[in-house]
Amino acid sequence: MYKYLDHIESPEDFRSFSPDELRDLCAEVRDYMVQCCAKSPGHLGSSLGAVELIVGYHYVFDTPRDKIVFDVGHQAYAHKILTGRREAFRNLRAQGGPSGFPQMSESPYDAFGAGHSSVSVSAALGFAEAARMQGGEYKVAALIGDGALTGGLAFEGLNNAGESNADILILLNDNNQSIDAPRGALHRYLLQVTTSKGYNRIKKGVWNVLGEGRIRRMLQRSVRSVKSWFVKRSGGDFFESLGLRYFGPVDGNDIEAVVRALRRLKPMSGPRLLHCITVKGKGFAPAEADPVVWHAPGRFDPQTGERIPSVYGADRYQDVFGEVLCQLCDADPRVVGITPAMSSGCGMTALERRHPERFFDVGIEEEHAVTFSAGLAAGGMRPYCNIYSAFSQRAYDQIIHDVALQNLPVVLCFDRAGLVGEDGATHNGIFDMAAYRSIPGTVVSAPRNELQLKGLMYSALRHDGGPYIIRYPRGTGEGVAWKDVPAPQIPVGTAEMLLEGTFVTVLGIGPVVNCALEAAAAFEDRVGVCDMRFLKPLDKALLDAVLARSRVILTVEDGCLAGGLYGAVCEYVQEKGAAVRVHGIGVPDRFIPHARQTDQREECGLSTRGIEETLKSILQ
Repeated sequence: MYKYLDHIESPEDFRSFSPDELRDLCAEVRDYMVQCCAKSPGHLGSSLGAVELIVGYHYVFDTPRDKIVFDVGHQAYAHKILTGRREAFRNLRAQGGPSGFPQMSESPYDAFGAGHSSVSVSAALGFAEAARMQGGEYKVAALIGDGALTGGLAFEGLNNAGESNADILILLNDNNQSIDAPRGALHRYLLQVTTSKGYNRIKKGVWNVLGEGRIRRMLQRSVRSVKSWFVKRSGGDFFESLGLRYFGPVDGNDIEAVVRALRRLKPMSGPRLLHCITVKGKGFAPAEADPVVWHAPGRFDPQTGERIPSVYGADRYQDVFGEVLCQLCDADPRVVGITPAMSSGCGMTALERRHPERFFDVGIEEEHAVTFSAGLAAGGMRPYCNIYSAFSQRAYDQIIHDVALQNLPVVLCFDRAGLVGEDGATHNGIFDMAAYRSIPGTVVSAPRNELQLKGLMYSALRHDGGPYIIRYPRGTGEGVAWKDVPAPQIPVGTAEMLLEGTFVTVLGIGPVVNCALEAAAAFEDRVGVCDMRFLKPLDKALLDAVLARSRVILTVEDGCLAGGLYGAVCEYVQEKGAAVRVHGIGVPDRFIPHARQTDQREECGLSTRGIEETLKSILQ
């Protein structure tokens, strides 16, 4: 089907290509990527824009001996296709298929894992220093883009790299985008750099005089050097001030320009940065026209670009969150919403439309998002800070130091809690309950359905102080009516007994409680079910009642078994000296790889069938 791509198993197979052949290879990689992602959805737009940078690096450098560290990892699809995983790529992010992100265990070409953003410079610097100390003769590059440069860790890495003498090349993939529309001063700075008025004024005048023709084409290469002079004069000083030698900008979607720049930079040493201007979604018109939607478009027709709509049996939790937040803003002028670059994913675009003055997208900066929220709370506002559960790990210190220690009323809404599906181990939000229940003064809650999410959000507004965490999963709810239903009163630390049992009581938290109810139906009155609703504080009065009438407790949670609800209940039973056995179902002590959410939950026993099987073994 493909003249070149079908014969490539490693970068060695195209290192002798001519410029024209490289250009054709890039086009084939893009087409193959579109065809595969149409059926196996992934992060398409970012990878389409990075094709020439990846092809160019593998062409000029001796990979896998020379290292390339990706940031963020969803730029790396061309890298996977060209490094022995072309056929496997058809099953991208599926169970048993390649991960959506670089993964050291997957290929020797994947020098470093990259599921979260802003890690590349620090990791690449570590490689470079290791090579220096051990006498390793290899080059190291960090490919950073798609908003990752705004993260605090990236700045820390740049600052350290600039003062070092490490042999590190930083490829800045500047596509004027992150996941949603780009935000912040650094974005404005890069935009200023690449839209220098002086350069563009000269370019427009010259082009108007020359018109179309051979002379104009001959001058284009010379004009690129003029652009570099203007851009460096107006902006390269920022990177130079950090101790990085600045080069560029170059057209990152022109394979000849990329190869030429990399060949010049390869023999150099020391910390240096190549500024590459790319187009997110390059080569696929729908993705170029709407880079936000096509960041992760789902399934689509690869010929027409028509997206195949997902059919939801119920409202998604993120949409419930977004609408309820708008209702809270309507009713209380103190309420504000904060997101670290996930406004569409978390449902906060509704707030941006209805209350733009109370909507804050701070960029990919989870730590800043939490401390910014703490400052808002200290100033009298009531912030609702929405962070994906896995990303909240990056702000652990801020949650303790800036919110909990100062007893500030910050509501932390952790979207994508639990097992998330195809994004896999880097994105599974399974550690939050165990991590945050140890923090004094912190409320940790999880709704079992849409209406409870609404109730907890209202309950959080009435909470006087300290972090109030509400965690909920990726995907749809249970189909429970919530829009025109008053928010239920859910006092902090109260559980709800849903089903009485004579022998086993299942203590569940979150939507998995619904699976427990379905499983318990097979055992008549021998199994009871309680929705704990709060991991912290525990409803000790209800637990005392359960201990008095049950011989066995089974905890069920969509989080790590170690330290979560299971740990909390075991601690309480031990404290009371109760003669009750405690069993637990949750995520075991290992990382769960990418697969469909339903398959991940089955693997961990977090399904109706899995809970029923555990109950059978207990009751035998």
